[in-house]
Amino acid sequence: MSLNKHSRRLTQDESQPASQAMLYAVGLSDADMNKPQVGIASTGYDGNPCNMHLNNLAAEIKKEANKSGSVGLIFNTIGVSDGISMGTSGMNYSLASRDIIADSMETVMNAQSYDALVPVVGCDKNMPGAIIAMLRINRPSIMVYGGTIASGKYKGRKLNIVSAFEALGQKVAGEIDETEYREIIKSAIPGAGACGGMYTANTMASAIEAMGFSLPYNSSIPAENPNKLSESERTALAVQNLLELDLKPLDIITKKSIENAVAIVNALGGSTNAVLHFLAIAHAADIEFTLEDFQRVSDRTPLIADLKPSGKYLMEDVHGVGGTPAVMKYLLNNDFLHGDCMTVTGKTLAENLAHVEALSFEGDQDVIFPKDKALKSSGNLQILYGNLAEEGAVAKISGNEGSFFEGKAVVYDGEQAANTGIGNGEVERGDVVVIRYVGPKGGPGMPEMLKPTSMIMGAGLGKSVALITDGRFSGGTHGFVVGHITPEAQSGGTIGLLKTGDQIRISADDNSINVLLPEEEIAARRAQWVAPAPKHTKGILYKYANTVASASEGCVTDKF
Repeated sequence: MSLNKHSRRLTQDESQPASQAMLYAVGLSDADMNKPQVGIASTGYDGNPCNMHLNNLAAEIKKEANKSGSVGLIFNTIGVSDGISMGTSGMNYSLASRDIIADSMETVMNAQSYDALVPVVGCDKNMPGAIIAMLRINRPSIMVYGGTIASGKYKGRKLNIVSAFEALGQKVAGEIDETEYREIIKSAIPGAGACGGMYTANTMASAIEAMGFSLPYNSSIPAENPNKLSESERTALAVQNLLELDLKPLDIITKKSIENAVAIVNALGGSTNAVLHFLAIAHAADIEFTLEDFQRVSDRTPLIADLKPSGKYLMEDVHGVGGTPAVMKYLLNNDFLHGDCMTVTGKTLAENLAHVEALSFEGDQDVIFPKDKALKSSGNLQILYGNLAEEGAVAKISGNEGSFFEGKAVVYDGEQAANTGIGNGEVERGDVVVIRYVGPKGGPGMPEMLKPTSMIMGAGLGKSVALITDGRFSGGTHGFVVGHITPEAQSGGTIGLLKTGDQIRISADDNSINVLLPEEEIAARRAQWVAPAPKHTKGILYKYANTVASASEGCVTDKF
C-alpha cells in the first residue's frame, strides 16, 4: 500500500516518542500504528438542520474505516446556518466561514499528519471549504454530503426554506394573515438535511460530484433516506482504494473537471454562489478559471431542470427520477460533459456512468427535460459587464424573468435599509433596487440578499422589479437579480456613486449592466466620493475585510 510517508514516519520513528505515546493514549494498538490514519472532518452541530445529523454520519464512517483497515479519527470544524443568519448581521460571517473551514481542516490534517481526509458536510459554505482544504493538503480525500432535506407541507402544497421568507412578503402585502404566516413558518422544514431546492448546498453537492470529488449518488440521496447511512461503507472502501492507488485531489482536478461542475450547475439551474466557490477552488488548485470560462460553459449548456427557486421541484424529486448520475449520464451522452476526467472512485466519469440507468422522458416525468425541450437553450448563470461592473457581475436568468430590464434606481446603503424601504412601500413596479456596501470588504463578508428578494416576491413585485447589489444572493433567490458587482462600492466601484432616480439598464441579451449617465457625470461623482470607515476594527470580520479578494476572484483570503 502506498501511504503518506510523512505520516508513517511521524508515528513509527523512534525519535518521536511523544507522538507514539499520544496515539497509544487515544486507544491505538500496536497494529493500528501501521495503518493509515483517516481524518474525518465533521461540520456537524446541533443548531442547524443541514448539519445536525452529520456527527452521526461521521461516526458511521469512522466505524467503517476501522473495519476496512484504516484508523478513522474524527475532528470537527465550524459551520454557519445561512437560513438562521439570513437577514441579520450574522450573515456577514457566512462567506468568511468557508475560508475558516478550509483553514481549520488544513491545519488539523497537516498538524496531525493524517494520511487521508473525509470531510462530512452539509450547509452551503461547508462544501467549497472542504474542497479547498482537500486541494491544499493534497492527500487522498473524498467529500461526503449529508443530503437534502425532505419537503414541508401546508394545505396540500410543498414547502421549503424560501417559502418561509416569501411568506413574510405575503404577510406584509396583506395576502395572508398572522396565523397562516406562523403555520407556514412551522411547517417549512420538517427535519435534517440541507435546504431542498437547487439552492447553494444542492448546487455545490451536485457540482462536486460532477467534478469527481464525491461518490456517485452522494449529492442526490436525501438526508433521511436509509441509503444515506449505507454510504459510509462505500466511502471507507473508496478511501482505502485511493490510498492504495495514491490518487490525490490534484491528480483529479483539471480545468475540464471544473467545466463539468459548471455545466451541471447551469443544467440544473443552480446558485450564483457557485461562481464564487469554483473561482476559489480553481485558485486552490492553481488552475486558471475565470468569469469568461463560466460564460463559455453557460453558453453551451442548456437549462434542463425545473427546480426551485425558479421552477417547481426539489432535490428529492431529482433523486426520484434517477439522481444526479442519471442527469450526468444524459449530459455526457449529449456532449455537455468531459467523460475522461478522473474521479475519487479511481475510474473516469464515463466509467462511473456506464451502468447508470438512463433518464426516462416518458410519462409525466417533468423534473428533467431533454435538450430539445430545454427550459432555456443556454445556462442560467450569466456574466455581465458595463460601467456598473467593469470587473464583472453575476446574474441568474432562468428565462422566467425576461432578459431585459430598465428602470429607476432606488438606492439603499445596506440590507436593513432596503428591507425597511421595501416594507414601507418605497419600491414600485419598474424600479431597480440597489443594495450596496454589502460586498466582501464593505459588508464585510458579502452577505446574501434573500430577505429583500423574498419580500419583493412575496409582495407580488417579482416580475416588475429588478435588484442589483455588490453582495451575494442565496441559492433560493429568484427574480431579475444581479449580484457580485465588482468593483464593489467599498472599493470605489460605480455602484457606490449611484443616486436614487438614476436610470439603470440591464440586458442578458448582450450581457451588459450600465447606469445611463454621461462619463463626465460619473467622473464628477467619483471625485467627490469618500470611502466609508470600516464597519469592524478588530476580529475575524476586520481580518476578512483586509485580506479578501474581490468577488471576481472568488473572495479568496490568501491572495494579497
